[in-house]
Amino acid sequence: MIRVGILGATGAVGQRFVQLLDGHPYFRVTALAASERSAGKPYRDAAHWTLDTPMPEIVAGMEVQTCEPPLDCDFVFSGLDSSVAGEVEAAFARVGYPVISNAKNYRMHPDVPLLIPEVNPDHTKLIERQRWNEEADDLDARGYIVTNPNCSAVGLVCALKPLHDAFGIGAMHVVTMQALSGAGYPGVASLDAVANVVPYIGGEEPKLGEEPGKLLGTLTENGIEPEAILTSATCTRVPVVDGHMEAVSVQFNDHWEMEEVVEALRSFTSPIDALNLPSAPSPLIRVFDEDAYPQPRRHVHLGGGMQVSVGRLRECELLDVKFIVLSHNTIRGAAGGAILNAELLRAQGYLNPRGERLGVM
Repeated sequence: MIRVGILGATGAVGQRFVQLLDGHPYFRVTALAASERSAGKPYRDAAHWTLDTPMPEIVAGMEVQTCEPPLDCDFVFSGLDSSVAGEVEAAFARVGYPVISNAKNYRMHPDVPLLIPEVNPDHTKLIERQRWNEEADDLDARGYIVTNPNCSAVGLVCALKPLHDAFGIGAMHVVTMQALSGAGYPGVASLDAVANVVPYIGGEEPKLGEEPGKLLGTLTENGIEPEAILTSATCTRVPVVDGHMEAVSVQFNDHWEMEEVVEALRSFTSPIDALNLPSAPSPLIRVFDEDAYPQPRRHVHLGGGMQVSVGRLRECELLDVKFIVLSHNTIRGAAGGAILNAELLRAQGYLNPRGERLGVM
């Protein structure tokens, strides 16, 4: 069993980590860390639990620590806000901890994998280029950082991957309808959220412009060669609790037929299927024929919240093809995606008990 620490454990993403790791076959939570305001308290007192299942008893009495090494764990998940994540995550990497982050700070760093296991599992090779501590020559003794993408980019790129492989994507237009839970707790003020749509989310649109190119890019000896996809994005907040929905139009580089587009999505085989990772859905993508699907209330929890739903596939009057994408923003797009990243890293040999990596066991 590999021991896990959670940074930002009292926040919305941290709580989802705690929930999803309860009973995990590979990982056991042994350290919880948060701000100085929460440090020293039992987790049950420090966390304002907002999820729809009870707080796991195994962590309820665990004392919350500050977000600084050392922690009694083999690696850490980071659910920290980006305002503090950069410095804290680097501090853990420098002293030998693998850091699997949900924060934006290092996503576009050239030597840090921006990872969706079903899309670009080979990008983990970038770990070997990282040098957080120049004095640690042995790869197994060095810390590293791996990130998962923006919560909207995850579902979008999962849907784009089969289409890009089949036809190449040169341009896309995307409008997101993002759930309230994506803003954390307490999140959006009720007078803004109820019976309303907020047509702007700060910092989101540039992420959809740059992250898909890295995710769909090619690993070379010099790093990632990103795909050049011209993107127009508009990000909005809607009165839905969980589930980011996106209206997407794409322009292909190669010849296509509508039935080929549908088949590419339906028949997509994940490159990690043979690994049988606990959090990986099968299939990754569910394609709906019904005009009214997918819907957040009905479909966001498919595959334990890890499956991506696609519907309303049809020809686009301006580009080539348009469709709807739905994914769970705090599971697939945050904690669940990071846990799947950790499962892949374990399968690839990058994640082991800390004592084994340091040669003391």
